[in-house]
Amino acid sequence: MKVNIGSIDRVIRIAVGLALILLGFSGVIGPWGLVGLLPLATGIFKFCPAYSLFNINTCKMKKS
Repeated sequence: MKVNIGSIDRVIRIAVGLALILLGFSGVIGPWGLVGLLPLATGIFKFCPAYSLFNINTCKMKKS
């Protein structure tokens, strides 16, 4: 897996994922909160399969 998620994108994904999971567990949105696992996982692993499919890369790599 090649890293294709940048820092800002990663922070947003983790925050949204955690928020959805917490809303789900608190009963506000019910079991739909488990949808938050997807952005949380992509943020943690720094890889998004959809970005790979559409050749999108928000990660700024340093050139050596």
